[in-house]
Amino acid sequence: MRAPRWREPNRAPADRVTSVEIFFDIVFVFTLTQLTRILEADLSLAGFGRVLLLFGILWWMFDGYVWLANHVPPRLPAQKLLLFMGMTGFLFAAVGVPGAFTDTGLVFGAGYLVVVCVHLLLFTQAGVGAALARLAAYNLASALLVLAGGVTGGAARYGLWLSAFALQSVVPYLMPRFSWVSVLPAFRIQPAHFVERHGLLVIIALGESVVAIGLGVDVAHLTAGTFAVIALALALPAGLWWTYFTDASPAEAALAAVEPGQRARLAGRLLFAHIPLVLGIVVTAAGIHAAVAHPGDRPSWPSALALSGGVAVYLAGITELRRSLHSGALRSRLVTAAAVLATIPVGLVTNAGLHLAAVVVVIVVMLLVELPQHAARTADEQPRPGPGRPEPDGGHG
Repeated sequence: MRAPRWREPNRAPADRVTSVEIFFDIVFVFTLTQLTRILEADLSLAGFGRVLLLFGILWWMFDGYVWLANHVPPRLPAQKLLLFMGMTGFLFAAVGVPGAFTDTGLVFGAGYLVVVCVHLLLFTQAGVGAALARLAAYNLASALLVLAGGVTGGAARYGLWLSAFALQSVVPYLMPRFSWVSVLPAFRIQPAHFVERHGLLVIIALGESVVAIGLGVDVAHLTAGTFAVIALALALPAGLWWTYFTDASPAEAALAAVEPGQRARLAGRLLFAHIPLVLGIVVTAAGIHAAVAHPGDRPSWPSALALSGGVAVYLAGITELRRSLHSGALRSRLVTAAAVLATIPVGLVTNAGLHLAAVVVVIVVMLLVELPQHAARTADEQPRPGPGRPEPDGGHG
């Protein structure tokens, strides 16, 4: 019998996201759901710090798979099966997330090691030369630190996992000559695929925040006020969705406009810009869950801060995207983030339902103010009539 091929002879670059990649993203988003669970159980500075550490470690490898599929589109059955193995690693890691700092650290570490090994195995098909060796050294060393942290406990676990996070995201920029940063031009980014994949992740993550709405509803005491809060709770992730996707087309255009080497560096900046953006969704989901569960009660300081602070962090991520791409005004997003934070006293003085309403109003006002700019940009992106091409209305007067 012939062994199944796992290398694609057709080296055509990725064009659009495949269904198996979407499946992969759904599995990864379960890790975000688990992080939200940690915050709901411990809305404190320490709880947020633990979530930030775990998210930083996980996000690095998720985006590594985005770059992987950008170079090696999963077209063959063997490639897809390897991606399923990577999903399994993420699922194991997600199962270990809630107790990662107590009794399931080893599960988290072992799952993460599987994620890294599958990623490197598939990346051998990318044809990036010496860049792969640099990438492998950092990723494997980081995975072994995470695994060692899972075996140990207490302060040593925190120290080893902080070291793993630093090795991925800090050390390469402190010593660029000896890291993958120096060989970034070897990576060839396909803008359409890269932007679409991140956009799909944002949609799925926001969908998980909608799940938090349903899980937080007290179905034994449904009132008109409860349905009003549910509608407001849905309006918030909808507003966050709208905020992100007004910038999606400019992001693709900005990546396509630069030469390939610079494009990889710009894609690296987008990787980091999505950290506060996706983390903001996680924190906001915890705040939404608390507001929907007890809309008539005054929220605690941590709950109010999670709701407003999560949205503000999300907007900070959007601001960094715009700054990196030079694709829009920064002030509007920063002013809106400050206005969202200013709604915290509303909840502390009244109740969680009114606090949620105040946050939604701030986001809606921002979108309404920017609506003419978005409409003008959309009009500019429409194809222009040319010889033999009818007007948008079919050419009828």
